[in-house]
Amino acid sequence: QVQLVESGGGLVQAGGSLRLSCAASGRTISNYGMGWFRQAPGKEREFVATISRSGMSTTYADSVEGRFTISRDNDQNMVYLQMNSLKPEDTAVYYCAAHSSRYLRRRVFDYDAWGPGTQVTVSA
Repeated sequence: QVQLVESGGGLVQAGGSLRLSCAASGRTISNYGMGWFRQAPGKEREFVATISRSGMSTTYADSVEGRFTISRDNDQNMVYLQMNSLKPEDTAVYYCAAHSSRYLRRRVFDYDAWGPGTQVTVSA
């Protein structure tokens, strides 16, 4: 099983940027599709972005399309989420996750491994 740890969260003003990182260990992430999810207080965990094993394909939630970019470095066993033009409604705990399908996945229950999460807070 791959182990995941997120970093890069913090407090930022609306309109600002953050770059989240996800470090994987235990197994190479080249065998996994990777995704980012988020969960705000009192809300369900929701899909943010996903990237294929090779990095050639990505898909995003409508709410972040054009503002967030997911990327990966299989040699370094890392996944990233560049977040620009942040809004207060982006405030949440952000989770990195991995799944073993060769297809892009958007549902929480498709993912097999999760990191502990990193807090992102966007002030108005």
